[in-house]
Amino acid sequence: MGNKTRIIISQCALILLLFWSIPPAWTQKIEIDLNEKYAFPLAFGLNVGSFSPVVAVGTDFGYEFDVNDFSASFRYPVPRHPVFQPFIQLGLITYTSLERDDVDQAEQFNHRQAYALGGLGYISKLSKQMEIGVEAGIGLSQSYFSSLGGSTETVGQQNILADITGRLGLNISYNLHLALEPRIRLTKSLGLLERFDGAVFGLGFTGQYRIGEDPDSPKAELKSIRFLDGSISDLFAAMQSFYVDNPIGSVTFKNDDKFPITNVDVSFFQAGYMDGPTPLESFELIEAGEEKKLDVYAAFNSRVFETEGVSPLTGEIIVEYSSRSRSNTQRYSLTYDMYDKESLTWDDTRKAAAFVTSADSALRNYTSYVRQSSRERVVPGYSEELQTAIQVYYGLKELGCIYQKDPTSPFEAAQEDAQVVDAVSIPRNTLKRLTGDCDDLSVLYTSLLETAGIETAFVTVPGHIYAAFNTEVPAREYQTLHPDQGMTFNIENELWVPVEVTMVGTDDFLTAWRTGAQEFDSYEQTPEVRELVKIREAQSVYRAVGLQEADLGLQYGDMQLVARNFSADTNRIISAIIDTYAKKAAEENNKGSYNRLGIISGRFGRYSDAEKAFNTALSLDRNYLSAKINLAGVFFQRNEFQNALRLLHGVEKQYLSSGREDSSSFHVVLLNISRSYYSLENFEMAGEYMARLQELSPSMAAQFSHLSGDEKSRASRIQTDSSSMFVEED
Repeated sequence: MGNKTRIIISQCALILLLFWSIPPAWTQKIEIDLNEKYAFPLAFGLNVGSFSPVVAVGTDFGYEFDVNDFSASFRYPVPRHPVFQPFIQLGLITYTSLERDDVDQAEQFNHRQAYALGGLGYISKLSKQMEIGVEAGIGLSQSYFSSLGGSTETVGQQNILADITGRLGLNISYNLHLALEPRIRLTKSLGLLERFDGAVFGLGFTGQYRIGEDPDSPKAELKSIRFLDGSISDLFAAMQSFYVDNPIGSVTFKNDDKFPITNVDVSFFQAGYMDGPTPLESFELIEAGEEKKLDVYAAFNSRVFETEGVSPLTGEIIVEYSSRSRSNTQRYSLTYDMYDKESLTWDDTRKAAAFVTSADSALRNYTSYVRQSSRERVVPGYSEELQTAIQVYYGLKELGCIYQKDPTSPFEAAQEDAQVVDAVSIPRNTLKRLTGDCDDLSVLYTSLLETAGIETAFVTVPGHIYAAFNTEVPAREYQTLHPDQGMTFNIENELWVPVEVTMVGTDDFLTAWRTGAQEFDSYEQTPEVRELVKIREAQSVYRAVGLQEADLGLQYGDMQLVARNFSADTNRIISAIIDTYAKKAAEENNKGSYNRLGIISGRFGRYSDAEKAFNTALSLDRNYLSAKINLAGVFFQRNEFQNALRLLHGVEKQYLSSGREDSSSFHVVLLNISRSYYSLENFEMAGEYMARLQELSPSMAAQFSHLSGDEKSRASRIQTDSSSMFVEED
């Protein structure tokens, strides 16, 4: 073994000791993957190395040679796993004799080998500056001997080469890399000369240039994302809640890098009108070259309601991600117009529900005041919802509220073209201005009814919108609302009443009611062009706009006039209903018809008419128990409790004598006897009859438990419910 061999072996032993003393990258607890962060797309370099035979594996050239390797290499880190680096190496190996004793014989073996090999390396970074690794390659070489055997012609042969190389690298900078490479090379001749077969061990040095830009450089802004397209449509402040779950636009972007990106979070942010970015979507991984198209949503805060007119805004799509273990954020600006809270397009009638502000305290206070002013004139037994609607209608009329067509964007034009932006006034603003077009007045009227707990709806027909409300009266009882069945809508077996509220300043409620019904019926042959939109259902999609409440300073007007107008209309309706029953009773002339006439008259407080009807029924059949029970109910309502008891006890005996104690009519008799005694403050008898009722009909007794006679319940008198006083046919 020559001196050069000893030197190389000692150097390599030192290098191996250094390798073992440095902990490998996979044992270090680091927060980021340095291999990904400082990955480079491509590198090329120059290699210089020196070799000696390895005696341990039986290799002996026969003479001492100086073996040197000069090569160029190209390597390409795998994008997703940059620690794996395929490479190609092209080089030249020279064998030069160092023999001094048998020079001529040794020099004939001087030769060169041109080679090419490819392989795979595993290189891991210990830090930004330091890396270690190992690589293996295999290839072919061509030997060139210029004087072998005394020949004057160049001869040669092919060989198989295999390298196993270690690496201890130092990154002078991101682009410049130096490495010390201990290497074992195996050579196998494909010809006759096998002198140089076997393993050699050497030490090489590599200088490498890596393409790319240092990710830590101030100039090296990481931009893996390229935005391809994006847009946001015009937005409307009134639709604030809708935009949380329904897209306002879209954005398309691409991972334009050669490496995948991970932990991708995409959001939308509008400065000044959001408390924080609205999340759009998250991805664990987006491959290199992969595109994503996302819908854009927006969770605006209440400040959007403060915009006036049309406000040009610029929002940002924010993409946060990691690439090569480096976090980054890219932004993409999108411009659009934000219309104020009194604007919308009519592509969806349900949008109008966003303007129904039943939570507005000013509206609640006004509705309560109007209802209180007419409290003494309320008709018992008639639809409370309908009576409230009449009161509110005349309240608006007394304020001086009138219809005024919108000169800039009339409803009919906006309805025909979904691109036309219409203005819909917030109810409190309409109350202050006291004017509005059909959509403004419909929104105001439905808002006021909703504050009273009445379910409302919008009715649309070509070129027009008006209001409707639910009376909660079963459809089969339409005659208890109005004798004309065409005056109501049957919606899910409940009766709804339409109101042409634009007539508030010129006509009475009954005319507005009838006009609304006629407008709806006029499209009976083309029902597809009309629509009824329930406000509460629509507000599950389009929630009401936010308000900054303040006193409106309304002058409520003459509430006595409101009460008189309300009373006039209700009396007209009640009279029409009773007249219908009276006409039918006169035509049929039987006790049942007169009994029904008496019941409807008694329900509406027309006790004189009720008494007359029941007496007529009794004249046709003096033993007609239903008429006797109902006549006693009339006496009770007039506070003629003794007359009521006289009739009721007589009826009681007839039921008992006929053994009909299970009859529901008999249960009403017991109840009304108890109520009469209670009203006379004979609590003992009231309690006795309630006990009998409890045995026969516990459910009915439970509804009137205050009649049981306990001291606590006596503190308040019975609340009269006329409907429970009367019975139909037994």
